[in-house]
Order: sequence, then C-alpha cells, then structure tokens
Amino acid sequence: MSTLVLGGAGYIGSHMVDLLLTQHRDVVVVDNLATGHRQAVPAGVPFYEVDIRDKQALSDVFGQEKIDQVVHFAASSIVPESMADPLKYFDNNTAGMITLLEVMLEHDVKQIVFSSTAATYGEPEESPIKETTPQKPINPYGLSKLQMEQIMAWADKAYDLKWVALRYFNVAGAKADGSIGEDHPTETHLVPIILQTALGERDEIIMYGDDYQTPDGFNVRDYVQVMDLVDAHVLALDYLAKGNASNQFNLGTANGYSVKEMVEAAREATGQPIPAKIGPRRAGDPDSLVADSTKAREVLGWAPKYESVQEIIKTAWTWHQTHPNGYQDR
Repeated sequence: MSTLVLGGAGYIGSHMVDLLLTQHRDVVVVDNLATGHRQAVPAGVPFYEVDIRDKQALSDVFGQEKIDQVVHFAASSIVPESMADPLKYFDNNTAGMITLLEVMLEHDVKQIVFSSTAATYGEPEESPIKETTPQKPINPYGLSKLQMEQIMAWADKAYDLKWVALRYFNVAGAKADGSIGEDHPTETHLVPIILQTALGERDEIIMYGDDYQTPDGFNVRDYVQVMDLVDAHVLALDYLAKGNASNQFNLGTANGYSVKEMVEAAREATGQPIPAKIGPRRAGDPDSLVADSTKAREVLGWAPKYESVQEIIKTAWTWHQTHPNGYQDR
C-alpha cells in the first residue's frame, strides 16, 4: 500500500515520512513548501510541489501515483494568525479539505488520517478532555479544523469515505538523532522559541499572560513528542486498512505543564539560564488543554515512549544544537 503524505515536508509530516520509510512502506509527498522544507524529504521519495487547493495539480498526482491511503498535515495552524486573518484559515483548511476529498473520491481513494487539534474544544468543559467533550472552538483555526472533521463525517455518510481524526495537543521534540526537527519561517511554537533563547538567538522568552485560571497563572498545555505522535498516525492507517469505522482520538500524555513550568524544564534539560519575562495575553488562547488519551491507547494500541517533558525537550535540543539554522545546516 502507498501512503500520500500531504504536508510531508513540514515539521510533523517529515517525521511521518521518516517513520513510514523505516517500516519499508511506500510513500508519496505533496507539499507547497509554504512552511515546509524540500531538504526534509529524503532523496528517492516521490515529491510534488503542489498546493492542496489546486484541484487539477492534486488530481495529476493521484493519476501518476498508486495511492491507497492519505495522511493530511497540510493546514495552516497558528492561532494568533487565524484571529488576524480568519479567511486564510477557512480557505486553506476548510476549502482545501473539500478539494482533497473530491480528488480522493474521483480516484477511488477512501481512507484518510487527518491531523485535527485540541483547539476544536475551545475552553473545555472538563479536564482532562475526552473525545466526547463538547467541541466549541474559540478561534478560527480551531473552527476550521472542526469544520474539516464535520465535512469528513458527511463524506463518510454519503460516499463511504473512512477517516480518523487525531486531535493533537501540543507537539514538541524531534527525532532522537537530531537528523530532522522543527524549523518554521517564523517561529511561533513555545519549545523552539525557548531553545532559540537557550542558544542565544533570542534575548529572552516572553511568557504571554500570567492571569489565566491555572495554579501558577500561566496557561497550561499537554505536550506530546513528535515521534510518538506519528506512531499514532501509522496505527490509525492500519486501523482503517482493517476495515474499521471512522473514528477520532485525542493524542496527549494527560500531563499538563504551564508556560512557566516549560521554561523551567528547558533550563534543566539544557543547563542554560534562558531569560524570561511576562507579556500580555494573546487573543484566542484557552486557559488549559490536557488530554485524556485512553481511547487511543485502548483502541489503536498507542503507547507513547516519551512521558517526561524534559526528555521531549532534550530531543528538540539535540536538533537545535546541531542545526542552529534549521534545514540550511543540512
């Protein structure tokens, strides 16, 4: 079976491609390189620089390659940006999903694993968050991802297209050997920003908001290691290949860490002082997002290897130390 990885040159997608190749699976990569890196895709892997919204170009890929399953990472994913430019998110994410599903159906491909998000829950009514927790997103990013889930659900009813939505909590870390990692044109994720500060590339880390309804006042997130995350995607592909029904799963460790705790954990993991100061809240940020991932563990057999946030940070630190300029150093 051949797997099409949309967004396979990006942070999570490149780790997915790496794992699939390790398991000797056939892989095809599509990425528009808006935030991905061509260097992140190994030589010999079929690669197409295509935007998911370009229906004809995407259809041509399906026509040229024998594709059995799709993994969809190709979405815009920055909460503050979605607040400032919501139409970008509904265009790229929601409309992009419609185009993708149309092309899949035209080529009789009916299995997709989709990267959803904890942002679909908004300010959750319970913690830890279950898959049954009401989804009430408070930012356009979360709403666009919820709409994508809903579109797939209706496509299942109408066309028997089977899907798995994996609702990520905060992804961090890198492949343990530091060969691939996180490299965004403009970095917005907490862990790489902290580590750039540790390397002296930034003067300090700004911790946005200290008045959240949490024990120390800083917002709390659940961090999952990227290789654990992509392992769940492979399990989801196999779940669909066995003929199982469409489903959704939370992916997190059930351990919440505040921004302040993450800075302290990074100081311990790196041995660097990492200066930090408090800044104003950012729009669209919930107080706390912590996963109940029992369902993924029981149904998919997911068994994350990284439960310690210090160990997760250490894998990211290896990447940042050996690639201070990201993929330019490869």
